[in-house]
Amino acid sequence: MPSDAAFDADVVVVGGGPAGSAAATMLVRKGWRVRLYERDRFPREHVGESLLPASMPVLAELGVLPAVEAAGFLPKYGATMVWGRDPDPWSWSFAESSPRYPHAYQVVRAQFDEILLRNAAGEGVDVREGHRVLDAGAGPAGASLTVEDAEGRPHTARARFIVDASGQAGLIGRDRSLRESDPFFRNLAVYGYYAGGSRLPEPDTNNILIESIEDGWLWAIPLHTGLVSTGVVVDSATGGEGIAAIGPEAFFRERIASGSHISALLQGATLTGAPTIVRDWSYSSRELAGESFVLAGDAACFVDPLFSSGVHLALSSGVLAAAYVTSALNDPELGRAAAAVYSEQYRQQYEHFRELARLFYASNRTVDSYFWEARRITGAEESTPARLAFVRAVAGQPPAGYERAVLAHGETPRSFAEAVSAVESRREARATAFDERFGARLPRLLSAVPSLVPEARIERKPVVGEGEFTWGQVIVTPERAEGVPVSDLVALVLVQIDGRRSVGDLFDRLGSRLPPETLDRLRPGIAQALRLLHVEGVIAEFTERVEA
Repeated sequence: MPSDAAFDADVVVVGGGPAGSAAATMLVRKGWRVRLYERDRFPREHVGESLLPASMPVLAELGVLPAVEAAGFLPKYGATMVWGRDPDPWSWSFAESSPRYPHAYQVVRAQFDEILLRNAAGEGVDVREGHRVLDAGAGPAGASLTVEDAEGRPHTARARFIVDASGQAGLIGRDRSLRESDPFFRNLAVYGYYAGGSRLPEPDTNNILIESIEDGWLWAIPLHTGLVSTGVVVDSATGGEGIAAIGPEAFFRERIASGSHISALLQGATLTGAPTIVRDWSYSSRELAGESFVLAGDAACFVDPLFSSGVHLALSSGVLAAAYVTSALNDPELGRAAAAVYSEQYRQQYEHFRELARLFYASNRTVDSYFWEARRITGAEESTPARLAFVRAVAGQPPAGYERAVLAHGETPRSFAEAVSAVESRREARATAFDERFGARLPRLLSAVPSLVPEARIERKPVVGEGEFTWGQVIVTPERAEGVPVSDLVALVLVQIDGRRSVGDLFDRLGSRLPPETLDRLRPGIAQALRLLHVEGVIAEFTERVEA
């Protein structure tokens, strides 16, 4: 790779939205020279105003949470829906599943995104607004971009790495034909903003309201400015035909009027401008990271907005992308391995929201139409890796967890409910058997002989540390191909499990590496780790020692 003097920056970030601002902030903190190109001048309008509590710790890590809290945005404590089997509105609360962060915010994106971008500039990012990236390439020699500045003059910029956070424009993804549309979510959205109207009654006043209608669904998000972000989601083909026949605004108003609850809230309200159409919404990319590039946020994937996942995926992928870039620049070998882990972890988050939305679409029975029938889930898709991962995640939640809470209001496929029940039953049975047999009796556990599930193995794999990937240990099983991260100490124990050595033997072997007082202090924690790995199905069983 050329010397640093040949580059205008270590890293160029394309796009100043949540993904780009998050990535740039985390990268500059690691000491890299970061330049961010944004085609617009902030503040600029953007849809996607409803946040999730999962984003709050990310905003805290970026250092912007105090500014967000002080901005006057409406706190969002949950969501209200007209969906499933009940024709009346029902609500769920974040406090039931997220006690540390019991609310998120309904943000004005022009204001929210500017907070993030100005924070990046304050951290030392070279932010260049009004600069449009026309094309970009990345390879062994780094990244090269053609940029049009605010006066329309083109120039070339070079960097060691490029973060493509260009949103749905998808600079690199489109250039490399990486993008694949989602065959399930073939939807189209039309959205606009109303002034006036009314709110939901307490305690749901600030909730997003989602209402299913005959040929799709509607959203209404109250904002602190007095406006209401309002949208219509319909089938892409039929929506396109309807818009062509009567025009976007008439189509938009007609569909809003078909939702009795949202139209009641908007009674007396005024549409503030022409509605906007968004097509080809849901997609993913075959490749998310590679030599000298990484895709983040909507440039990588976009899933149906039913559960307000867009900003969260953008923020979390921006932070994760920065960790990958830092690792790749510091250690190319680690970077090559981290590219796969970045893709795996981001895709896992994306697939979680996708599977939740798919199941929720399939669960709706308040409306019967072509739109809903076309989105029923068939049994042929029940055993995909993404579905199995989602089943494990949902099975690990309390009944009040919001995924479980919302799915309980619909008619989810029987096979899904049975799969969740089976996972929970197996976990409960293993936990009960372990506790009844061993409980707090460490001496009895010491004589037990653990066995791993067939084909389980310890792998050296990148894991996320403090703003970068580091080499770590994961245990891989047929059901968990992504691996379960474990500490080096637990990995040292697991690698010696062979179906013959007892837990006591394993501790004795650790004794050759650790001082006795240290081992005594660590024994309870290691025993608890063995219990958890048994409950999760990594350790298949504990048998009695058979004396020769």
